[in-house]
Parts: sequence; C-alpha cells; structure tokens
Amino acid sequence: MSDKSSSISRPAEPEQRRPSVGVRIGKVTVGGGAPIVVQSMTNTDTEDPASTARQIAELARAGSELVRITVNTPAAAAAVPRIHERLQMMGVEVPIIGDFHYNGHQLLEQEPACAEVLAKYRINPGNVGFGKKKDSQFAAIIEKAIQYGKPVRIGANWGSLDQSMVAALMDENHTRAEPWDAALVAREALIRSAVDSAIRAEEIGLPRERIILSCKVSGVQELIAVYRDLARRCDYALHLGLTEAGMGSKGITASSAALAVLLQEGIGDTIRISLTPEPGAPRTGEVVVAQELLQTMGLRAFTPLVTACPGCGRTTSEFFQELAKTVQEHVRDRMPEWRVKYDGVENLTLAVMGCVVNGPGESKHANIGISLPGNGEAPAAPVFIDGEKAMTLRGERIAEEFIGILDDYVARRYRALPG
Repeated sequence: MSDKSSSISRPAEPEQRRPSVGVRIGKVTVGGGAPIVVQSMTNTDTEDPASTARQIAELARAGSELVRITVNTPAAAAAVPRIHERLQMMGVEVPIIGDFHYNGHQLLEQEPACAEVLAKYRINPGNVGFGKKKDSQFAAIIEKAIQYGKPVRIGANWGSLDQSMVAALMDENHTRAEPWDAALVAREALIRSAVDSAIRAEEIGLPRERIILSCKVSGVQELIAVYRDLARRCDYALHLGLTEAGMGSKGITASSAALAVLLQEGIGDTIRISLTPEPGAPRTGEVVVAQELLQTMGLRAFTPLVTACPGCGRTTSEFFQELAKTVQEHVRDRMPEWRVKYDGVENLTLAVMGCVVNGPGESKHANIGISLPGNGEAPAAPVFIDGEKAMTLRGERIAEEFIGILDDYVARRYRALPG
C-alpha cells in the first residue's frame, strides 16, 4: 500500500472503541484494560539456540515484555525447547512467540515440545496455506493451539495478502453502483482476512480470549485508516505496528506518527516498533523507542526520562549535552537493579538545562534538575530537588557529583521493595 497513491484519502474521524477482550500470554495480559504491552522480535537464526537465547535475554532486559522468534524449519522448531531451557538457566521468563509462515501446521505436529513451550503462535492468513489446503492447514494450527492452551495472533500483512480474497473483492467491487477506489478495496481485503480468520478460529473452538489480531501496512495514513476500521468492527485484542518501518529517524518518525494517533484514540493493546537496526547496533533500540513512545504519551512509565534543552547561542559548550547523555545512560544502566529494588522509580523526572533562560524553571518542575551556566553567566550550576534549590555545583566534578545526588535521591525517595 503506497504512500504515493493519489487516491488515498485521509482516515475518517475515529469512533469510540469498545473495550477489547483480554488475552493471557504467560504472565502477561494483552487487552482487556491491561497496560499496553511492548513486544519485539529476534533477528538471529533460531536454529542457533545460544545466540537466539542471548538476544531474547537482551531484549527482555531492555524491557520487551513479549519476544517473537522465527520458527521456519524443523531444526528451528527443534531448537525452541533448548532456547527455553537456556532462558530458564539465565533467569529470563519473558513469553516467547513462535512466528509461523507456510509450514506451521507441519512444524507444530512434528515438534510437540516446541508447540508446548511457546507462549503464543503467530500465523499469517495470507500464507498459512493455498488453494484447497488453506482451510485444513489453518485448522491444524488452531487445533494445536487449542490442544496446548495457547493464544494465537492472526496477523494479516499487506505484503502477503491472500490474492484469492483480493481478486474476489475486486470482482465484487465491479458490481457496485459506486465502486470503491483501489486503496479502500485493499484495506477491506486486509481487514476481512484477519477478522474472517478469527471467526473461523472461534468456530473451530479457539476461545475469543485467546485471539489477537493485527493488520500491518507500511504507510502511516493507511495504518491509521485500517486500524480505525478494524477497531470499529471487532473487540479482539489488537497488536499495532508499522511493518517495514525503516531505519533510523525515518523508522522512528513513521512508527511514532502512526501509533501515537491510534494509541491516543484508545486503539491498540500491544505494540512493536519494527526498526531496521543500524549496522552493528543492538536490536534493543526498537524496545527503547516503544517504551519512550508510551511514556512520553503518558500511557506507561518504564524509566526516568531526562528533559534537556537543545542548545543555542547562549550555551557556551557541549558540557550540558554530555551531562544529559551521561545521566540518561546512567539511568538506563541502573534501571534493571532499581526496577526490582525501588517502588515507583520509573516515574522519576530529571532535567539537564544549558542556561538561565529556562534552566531554573524546568529544573523546578523535575524531581531533580540542574541548570548549567550559559554564555556570560557565573560559573555555577544550581541543583533543584523537588522544586527547591538544594545546592550549587562548581568545578570539574559536576557530572560525578550530580550522578551521586541522583543515586542518593533514589535511595531516599523510593520505598524499597521486599527482596
């Protein structure tokens, strides 16, 4: 579905979405009024249990609450129980989702240990089977989910739509007195693929509270339109994500633009930011973006965020930028420990400002803030704690001293959790 199509209109205004049905995935609940869940996916070869378990652990420690892995070959399916064992030895309990395309019915039948260990199955109605085999192969996967008590995400994708359904809808469209444009027909095909498959799964015996739907496209306006329509037409839990979002700022901007609109309207129960990692960059970047999107929207809190000014001609050096980076990295490094030790520390707010214009004001609004000296200002950095000026830092050790103040505040301010 291309952004370049001139026939695509702006999405219709939203209607109030009815509450979604909650789905239990391991110890995580998706939908039903539960907090929006962050999901990610590995890019390792699942046939390699060591590297896959290691990346799952990295994603989980970064804050991914569900992790999906590719299960595409008999060897990959056979490796899933070994991956699970490695994660248990590492103390990682994140639910693992198996991503199946084309041969999921065979792999789940041939590797019952894989079928049992996975917390959820993800299937694509566009490639679960073709022709006469489609219904039987879809049913085989659903029956395995019923047998092992697993939820299923039925994930339709614009890049792999069932072409027979598209053709049927095109034929149907030709009979309309006022035919729809091609974009609307494509949207209808995507939604029907997901919803009709969910209805079929229920007919086979899979409970509604074990079904999650997604309808992914790569264009921002199309994604908004598709999910608004999907949310109006069903109460299944919904997984949000802009498929093939891209790399770097483009992927972050596109995903945030689409998902923020939908989340603001109450649409979406779990999200993934499908970023292409920069060469050599960790896979965890997509988890950080998902968390920051939810946190900056006020929907969840994961880690203290740092308010920092962008800098201008009044700021005399890059020191405030370096301090902001140091503080943010320190917080993220400490959060795995803080999260299990202190109740509510994720709500801590910090400010690192570069001059007197907004520095004191922003610092007073944060739990802890520092206003560094700008051009022409006295070489002193007042520190504000809970809205009051607490001290002034000077000299070469401002960064170390501010980090010390931060650590001391966390230890004093937040109630220790039972350990």
